[in-house]
Amino acid sequence: MSWQPDVLGAGFEARTLPLLDDDEGEVVATLVRHRPADDPGALPGTPAAPSFALLYLHGWNDYFHQRELAREVAAGGGAFYALDLRKYGRSLREHQLPGYMASLSTYDEDLHAALDVVRQEQGVGTDLVLMGHSTGGLTAALWAHRHPGALRALVLNAPWLELQGSQLLRSAGPLLVDTLARRIPTSVLPLGDPGFYYRVLHGWDEEVDGPRPEGTEGDPFYDGWDTNDAWRTFPSMPVRPGWLSAILAGHAQVAEGLTVTCPVLVLSSTRTLITTRWSQELRGVDTVLDVTQIARRSTQLGQLVTLARFDGAIHDVLLSAAPVRARAYAELRRWMGAYVRR
Repeated sequence: MSWQPDVLGAGFEARTLPLLDDDEGEVVATLVRHRPADDPGALPGTPAAPSFALLYLHGWNDYFHQRELAREVAAGGGAFYALDLRKYGRSLREHQLPGYMASLSTYDEDLHAALDVVRQEQGVGTDLVLMGHSTGGLTAALWAHRHPGALRALVLNAPWLELQGSQLLRSAGPLLVDTLARRIPTSVLPLGDPGFYYRVLHGWDEEVDGPRPEGTEGDPFYDGWDTNDAWRTFPSMPVRPGWLSAILAGHAQVAEGLTVTCPVLVLSSTRTLITTRWSQELRGVDTVLDVTQIARRSTQLGQLVTLARFDGAIHDVLLSAAPVRARAYAELRRWMGAYVRR
């Protein structure tokens, strides 16, 4: 398949990657690339010749839409690519259960198809950086563990490394989920989600939130991130036992300890707040994952792990308010300068 103009506009192109059919039929992934020379929003001083390539993996109920991330990586000398995994976003087909798979290693086919294209375009010996958010962070970490020596570096943005909740839930939950996964793997689990994270991503609502803070003009955190509601839905995609069992199996691997051989950078908020009542406080905390668990499990990824935590960050650190994003990108640039750029 050839490159075509992408929904993100000038400077972004997409390419369909055919994959092997599964029991639902046709399966594809979609690779998106950033071309700074064609992007009117490219950052000043962006190098014409990149020195490494970065491939980004989205999280659950999501897809790639972060123009700002692509431009920041390009300005730092990276050829930026992002992958909409099978059954998500650009890759979702009408006959498919959104986001469903029964093993995280299934995504190896998606990743290898994408990396084949990246290597063809950037050169076989190009340094590769893999970056993943939330569930994509878990997928990326496990892939790096299974493919020692393949990456120059691994960047994880609020990776989902452990089931949040009480010790009782973490102990008993997997047994129940595994039973349901064997018997009714694609049934819908009745999990309540107040949707506060998605409310934050849709920006400031003066009717509910009151007057907008001064000095926030032009910040998409307040304007609302421009996304496709069919690809990042509210309520969220249905959670199914077969999928959740695969996630818990990934968590068990992390708990046993991974051996990621490249440097790892983990980004997260400094605070978690899980609640059923809306407040403005939720615009500056992780409302999805327990950041204490992220910090603890991060030490089990490999021997060289950097943990960077940011006050005021939300679940996706790089979708937080502008001052938080600025701090996060500054740290990312500094870390990449030490471990990636030559």
